[in-house]
Amino acid sequence: MAKKAIQFGAGNIGRGFLGQLFYETDYHTTFVDVMDDLIVQLNERGSYPLRIVDENTYTLTIENVSAIHARDVDAVAQAVADADFGATAVGVPVLGKIAPLLAAGIERRFSRTDAAPLNIIVCENMIDAGPYLREQVREHLSPAFHAALDEKVGFVEASIGRMVPVMTDVVRSEDPLLICVEEYCELPVDGAGFKGPIPPLKNMEPRENFGAYVERKLFIHNAGHATTAYLGYLRGHEFTWQAVEDSVVRDKVLEALEESKAGLVAKHGMDEAALQAHIEDLLHRFANKALGDQVARVAKDPIRKLGPRDRLIGAASMCLEQGIEPKGLAFAAAAAIRYDHPDDRAAQSVQTVYNDRGLAGVLAEICQIEPGSRLATLIQTVMQRLHEEGWIQ
Repeated sequence: MAKKAIQFGAGNIGRGFLGQLFYETDYHTTFVDVMDDLIVQLNERGSYPLRIVDENTYTLTIENVSAIHARDVDAVAQAVADADFGATAVGVPVLGKIAPLLAAGIERRFSRTDAAPLNIIVCENMIDAGPYLREQVREHLSPAFHAALDEKVGFVEASIGRMVPVMTDVVRSEDPLLICVEEYCELPVDGAGFKGPIPPLKNMEPRENFGAYVERKLFIHNAGHATTAYLGYLRGHEFTWQAVEDSVVRDKVLEALEESKAGLVAKHGMDEAALQAHIEDLLHRFANKALGDQVARVAKDPIRKLGPRDRLIGAASMCLEQGIEPKGLAFAAAAAIRYDHPDDRAAQSVQTVYNDRGLAGVLAEICQIEPGSRLATLIQTVMQRLHEEGWIQ
């Protein structure tokens, strides 16, 4: 009997990453989404093209797929009941909307006393996404199934590193199902999050001490990417590869990542040489011209990215806790505060706060940093340097 996977979300990560891994591990993948045309085309074709864009570009055909509309609760519940494996890639705000669907499927599945455990990889950009989704599902679950939820359903947190650029109109015109991605295809997951035997999945890497890897992703990959984008924007670059090739930007990115690296080594005892190799690999990936990743995509939504636990403020706070002065990360945060892309609503909201209440207002309201704290003082200091060094005219 064919192995079955259910994938909530058929977007960039759903089709562009998880769908590939499921296909290459011989699963039939059922996507759950809300896009009518996408669902019809996936069902008509039973496949979609995935273009790997790097120094050598090639296209894979991901087969053995089907799709269900999220409003078809009965069909989704049956797919959950029948699945050998599952995953989500819907975005944090949508987790609450898929929770009732998961609950319906869990009740149907575990109405059979011999039902096997179900593990769901939670591929969302959120710390503690697994426990969060578990409690969201519990709210929609009959109390008779709460024990099954806790004992037989694994909500497994993952660290998603594959980069997927914005699809241009030209690329979309080739094929509405086409997704372009970078070649990087590793999936670190929380090894402790599984229930029962760990199901097979190509390139999945169960890790111990997964919290360290979550912070590595957030404070190295995400922080480095954001720093590249915000400083690249201030230097007038359109693409991340242009920013990385700008030695002024690159030096600042390396300064910030050296701080994060030192903080992770001090906090988690992570291998310094391995982290350095990871940083060098990331800079190589950020410089992928063929991928065409845009500064505006990476910089998007500075309100979230300036949050107290997120990539810049979170990394800087971790460094301070470990006795490391995060001057480079503070510089990146200052650049993020001054990111004023006219098409980014969040960026314009930050500018409104900055113009109305000054830097102190942004730090208190958005970054949630105490006035007069060491980090607030650092950001205030480097904000002045943005003007003195010509980053802001």
